[in-house]
Amino acid sequence: MSEKFTPVSTVGEFGLIDRLMARVKGDDEPSELVVCGSGDDAAVYRATEGRLQVITTDALIEGVHFDRRFTPMSYLGIKVIAASVSDIAAMNARPRVATIALGIPRNVSLEMLESLYDGIALACKTYGVQLVGGDTTSSRALSMSVTIIGEAAAEDLVFRRGANVGDLLCVTGDLGASYAGLQILAEQRKALEELGEEYEPDLEPHRYVIDRHLKPEARLDFVDILEELRVRPSAMIDISDGLASELNHICTQSGVGATVQVSNLPFDPVTRAVADQFMQDVDMYAFFGGEDYELLFAAHPDDAQKVAHAGHCVIIGRVEEKSVGVRALSADGQIIPLDGSGGGGFDHFGGDGAPDP
Repeated sequence: MSEKFTPVSTVGEFGLIDRLMARVKGDDEPSELVVCGSGDDAAVYRATEGRLQVITTDALIEGVHFDRRFTPMSYLGIKVIAASVSDIAAMNARPRVATIALGIPRNVSLEMLESLYDGIALACKTYGVQLVGGDTTSSRALSMSVTIIGEAAAEDLVFRRGANVGDLLCVTGDLGASYAGLQILAEQRKALEELGEEYEPDLEPHRYVIDRHLKPEARLDFVDILEELRVRPSAMIDISDGLASELNHICTQSGVGATVQVSNLPFDPVTRAVADQFMQDVDMYAFFGGEDYELLFAAHPDDAQKVAHAGHCVIIGRVEEKSVGVRALSADGQIIPLDGSGGGGFDHFGGDGAPDP
């Protein structure tokens, strides 16, 4: 974070918009996709003939989704774009254009916002998204609301509702890392509050999980992998609120049950080490932690095996009859209910969710 603090009021609302949009436009040639971007009452872009549009909106609110004391502004810019791109990827679609509504408190400087938009610009470039406008307003806490419009051919779109009994359940990447990172940051925050300026954090041993929490990556690459392998999952969802919550969404929408083999859950060694450090069950990090932004999908056994053998996912369970419920099976044969009686993912308006940091 820059030591210089220029109040946003020195440039005004429209001057701010010009400065921030300049950071995301870069030196590239104007895209043929966009007819009219920032600068008019609304953006206009060309929809591709024969394809369906998908739209998603995500919000990040200070004090709910992030703590500015431990979140570099550029990382925050990356995360706010990645969260929405992840939703588009979960539909087996590709993002095209985005808008951002920004709420700015008085203790956020022009330099901070420029750093934020540097992160946004990097993420937009990474995922092939063009930022075409948005809105700015004053607020009591820093907030961002991102809307992304994507598209896909009708036959390629994947919904939550298509899982079939006998399908295999798969996840990309590894799970629980974001929550492990949150645990470390919460511990560091507590130490900082207790020791003040004397505190010298040592975050390097936990860099992987901290980065997974602060600047997650949307698995848009998996959309390309599926196309390359000629595989279309029967159902798919991104893991933003924890594996248990997302699995319940698929099962509810599809009218099925599911069994997850706990021993098959994929974890990075650093995630396991953090769970051991806090004497917690690493499996609960995956089921209830959230913000991993990996993809959970159901697929025909032949297709699931094809993707797994290519090294792009791990098979963690099977879709069952609805009467079975949604459950996990431990290595010793213990059945753990995941359909609400055993817990749930993060709920903004519920009293329960991920374990307290």
